[in-house]
Amino acid sequence: MDASRNTDFQLVDMALLTEHEGCSGRPGSAHPERSEPVELPEGALVTLCLVFRLGRDVDGLAYTETRVRDGTVEAAQETQLGGFRAGGPYEIHLQPERLPVGHAAAGTYEVHGVFTDRHRRPLASAYRRYRIAESSPAV
Repeated sequence: MDASRNTDFQLVDMALLTEHEGCSGRPGSAHPERSEPVELPEGALVTLCLVFRLGRDVDGLAYTETRVRDGTVEAAQETQLGGFRAGGPYEIHLQPERLPVGHAAAGTYEVHGVFTDRHRRPLASAYRRYRIAESSPAV
C-alpha cells in the first residue's frame, strides 16, 4: 500500500482473501513494511478486499491494477467501484478469481494499483506481492 498523503482517499487495508475469510485483521494483508510476498496455493479462489476512507464525496471511483511477473505484464484490469460519500471505512470485495495451476504459473507476482475518480485523477496508489506455490504431487 502507498501511505498516501492525500486526505481525499485513505487506503486502510488491502488483502487477498481465500474462500470464507473477512478483511478485518487478515494476516495476509498487504502492508508496505512487509517484505515477503503473501503465499497462496495454486488454483485457489481469491478475492481482493479493499478497505478505504474518503475525505470528500467521490463519484466514479475506479481501481485499476497491473499484474507483473518476471518483468512481463501478465494482466491489466479496471474495476468501477461507484460513488461514495465522505467517511467510511468502506469495505469492497472485488470479483473472485481462480489462481492459475501448473509450473508455468508458479512464482512471485507484483501488482500495482491506482484509485482514480471519474475525471481519472489519481487519488492513491497501492502495491502488493503474492507468490503462487506449486502443490506437491500426491505420493
